[in-house]
Amino acid sequence: MNIIERLGLTALHRLDPERAHDLSIRALAAGLVPLPGAPVTSERLRIELAGLSLPNPVGLAAGYDKNARATRALMTAGFGFVELGAATPRPQSGNPRPRLFRLRQDAAIINRFGFNNEGAQAIAARLRKRPAGIPVGLNIGANKDSADRAADFAEVVRIAGNAADFLTVNVSSPNTEKLRDLQGAQALAALLTGVIEARDQLQSRPPVFVKIAPDLDDAGLADIAAVARETGVQAIIATNTTLSREGLSDAQRDQTGGLSGAPLFTRSTQVLARLYRETGGTIPLIGVGGIGSTEQAWQKLRAGASAVQIYSALIYQGFSLAAKIAQELDARLQRDRLSLNELTGSGTTDWF
Repeated sequence: MNIIERLGLTALHRLDPERAHDLSIRALAAGLVPLPGAPVTSERLRIELAGLSLPNPVGLAAGYDKNARATRALMTAGFGFVELGAATPRPQSGNPRPRLFRLRQDAAIINRFGFNNEGAQAIAARLRKRPAGIPVGLNIGANKDSADRAADFAEVVRIAGNAADFLTVNVSSPNTEKLRDLQGAQALAALLTGVIEARDQLQSRPPVFVKIAPDLDDAGLADIAAVARETGVQAIIATNTTLSREGLSDAQRDQTGGLSGAPLFTRSTQVLARLYRETGGTIPLIGVGGIGSTEQAWQKLRAGASAVQIYSALIYQGFSLAAKIAQELDARLQRDRLSLNELTGSGTTDWF
């Protein structure tokens, strides 16, 4: 982290978290944040995932830039891929403020945004204007007041699917009432079938991923693995935020919402490893949750991830973290004479 980034983070942390979040996106879009300008890459880091060519396996998780306002800048921040959104068919304001909380003592975040976004039409229009470069995906969701939430997911695909390089079905946010009910085997199969049917009508036919919660038990994970195989989902993202508050010490720990950041690392990695076992390595997994260092990214890959995503750690360590992790992964792969494919799943049993 350079001095400019350190000063910027210090200033942002003196503001209300949501205001700081918005200002950081404005600063990125205005070119005020020092960025590498290109993704870190090498022969060791390049990977093919679900038909996408990633220059490195370190991505940005959904939720940071919900409305694709800083896409161009994020594509030059060192990431190998970026996920934006979540987008819903119609614009919605989300839950009342305050709805974002820093837990500094725990290096964590609690949010209860509730899919606040400007709607799929506006987001797709911005995505279509992005330059060529790294893959940019769109996380998709349902409107809070929808009478048919499964239909909402397919509608976002029809509206915005051609504008994204991949689509992530988000049935795991804890901030929309009863959304996680869609993770049940029967409901999820019907939802994903509808999404894939809508995707197949698109000219670009982007791959479809599904993002799951860390709070599932082994039976739930087995169901999701089976549904993913049956429906042809091309990757699973594990995991979203958690409702657990185990082990927290910060005064904000009892806020309602999804917890992300350092406390999520162990649980999300256990889920990742179990999912790798359930899928037998046949479906690519993307590891998310609590990554704040190269060692933690390495552990996610060993637990079964083909790629990883970061978000909450950026709030505490800045955007330079993405390039730092990618560079250090490259050096470690070279030192250990490993490929990414050899690393993926090599330490799965450590988490059982």
